[in-house]
Amino acid sequence: MNNFMQKFRNTIYKMMYGRYGADEFSKFLLFFSIILFFLSSLTGLYIAYIIAMLLAIYNIFRCYSKDFSKRRKELDLYLFYKNKFVSKFSLQRRKWRERKTHSFFSCPTCQTVVRVPKGRGKIEITCPKCNTSFIKKT
Repeated sequence: MNNFMQKFRNTIYKMMYGRYGADEFSKFLLFFSIILFFLSSLTGLYIAYIIAMLLAIYNIFRCYSKDFSKRRKELDLYLFYKNKFVSKFSLQRRKWRERKTHSFFSCPTCQTVVRVPKGRGKIEITCPKCNTSFIKKT
């Protein structure tokens, strides 16, 4: 049995040699297609099944692809939008956690969020990114 597993592992290694393989975007596509398969089985939506099947086929294509540069560009684009989405929610969570002790203001020039302590009255806030000063009440 151990010899069979070793041969199977070597066969998989040889087959995947020079291929792109799985990355974070592949895992997302797999997870999303599983959710769509589940949704289509519960609701009977045929379009969800088709979209899930297309995503699964595209995911397999990505894993077996030898074009590393295109797959890396796709991964970078996915990570860009994922980080943009996650950062909005992490800022909201931080604002909620520190709502009693700090106020958050956006810089009028560069839109950078600046955190200042509450209860100081009118203060002059200087943006750390662009050095613009503005006055706000905390």
